[in-house]
Amino acid sequence: MTSPGSTIIVATPFGPAHLLLDGQAFAATPTAPPPAALVVIGHGASGDSDAPDILAVRDALLTAGCAVARTVQPYRVAGRRVPTPVAQLDACFALLVAEARSRVAAPVPLVVGGRSNGARVAARSASALGAAAVLALSFPLHPPGRPDRSRASELAGAGVPAFVLQGQRDTFGSPTELAAAVPGPHIHPIPGAGHSPRPGPALTEAAMLAAQWVLRSVRN
Repeated sequence: MTSPGSTIIVATPFGPAHLLLDGQAFAATPTAPPPAALVVIGHGASGDSDAPDILAVRDALLTAGCAVARTVQPYRVAGRRVPTPVAQLDACFALLVAEARSRVAAPVPLVVGGRSNGARVAARSASALGAAAVLALSFPLHPPGRPDRSRASELAGAGVPAFVLQGQRDTFGSPTELAAAVPGPHIHPIPGAGHSPRPGPALTEAAMLAAQWVLRSVRN
């Protein structure tokens, strides 16, 4: 097993990707208890795995007894800010999920998630990866000012329960817009937040609620 806090380099057909492991389930000891779930989280289009909302959710999930693996797609490892085509993103995410699963000793429920573009990848991939649930942070329902270019079908097609943390003032789609476009997911508005929530009590509380929902979803 690998020590928690490690960064693993994962070879993909599109270049090296990174997997950041958090949680005692990754500890190099057979006595480490199995986590409640393995949660694999992707980053935003031009962002990284240390965005404030990703870290807030990670911390809440660790407190709840989950193992967390944060992913870095090959184009971000290479320093590029423009995402590669959808098929490449989804294929790399699947490889990273498989690697994360291989580093947890016992089979545990899988939850896939991500921030913004990473949430789209997770929703598209959930069923094929056998995930129990999707955890979406700032799901980009549409480009700002372009509600006609909806991505609602990606979240609606996840095929598993979904929890969305959405800034109340998100220009990529407000919680109200999202609820109208995609009936079904549990949507928690973050008061005062836009597409990139800042650290603070509102984000901490939202992350805690997300972690509680993850535990309920994997126990049902």
